[in-house]
Amino acid sequence: MRVAVKLAMALFAIGLVADLRAQQTAVIINLTEQTAYLLEGGRVAFVSPIASGKEGRETPTGSFRIFSKDLNHESRSYGLVSDSHGRVVNSNATPGSHVPPGCHYIPAPMPYFMEFANCVGMHAGYLPGYPASHGCVRMPRDLAAAFFTRVRVGTPVKVVGSARNVTHIRRAIPIIQPGNSAYVAAFPGAGRVSGVVGNPVRVRRAILVAQPGRSRYAAVF
Repeated sequence: MRVAVKLAMALFAIGLVADLRAQQTAVIINLTEQTAYLLEGGRVAFVSPIASGKEGRETPTGSFRIFSKDLNHESRSYGLVSDSHGRVVNSNATPGSHVPPGCHYIPAPMPYFMEFANCVGMHAGYLPGYPASHGCVRMPRDLAAAFFTRVRVGTPVKVVGSARNVTHIRRAIPIIQPGNSAYVAAFPGAGRVSGVVGNPVRVRRAILVAQPGRSRYAAVF
């Protein structure tokens, strides 16, 4: 009986610590700036460029919480159709799209998926330099990995601004999907992560922002 009580207390403590960590970390996604901020202890720790939802598929705004994390997530709604030679037949397919004989449907890879609204989350993906997704928030792979490591289920996410008022257009950031040639071929500017067979591209280091005081973004929560 004592062992069971101690075990229950230990599990409760672990859950409490995880909950506290989630509360100390927060994410702000600014659609106007096309930028995501990771806050730790009220300070901006990481800043990432993003590609949010395009017109008609806008990323929802408001206050949310991370409720699901999936390291190797695949889209349940979008993908492409490829033939037996790896050539893309339809780059904007859905699970219900027509698949010609000899072809097959490939769901869109969404690594480091952090879901904060129904079928909407942050994940690694191609950034053309402007809002272009079906609602999700795409990030460079290195920064998506940094965010994924630090957020927990329960971490608050605040989405502000509007993609219709984007302040400036960035240079495209290549998609980095190791081992998936069909998806690399679907985007003209696509590349592969360094160290993987193919044409390696140099991956930026995560952008660490040192802030001596509390960030202005801390007031959002």
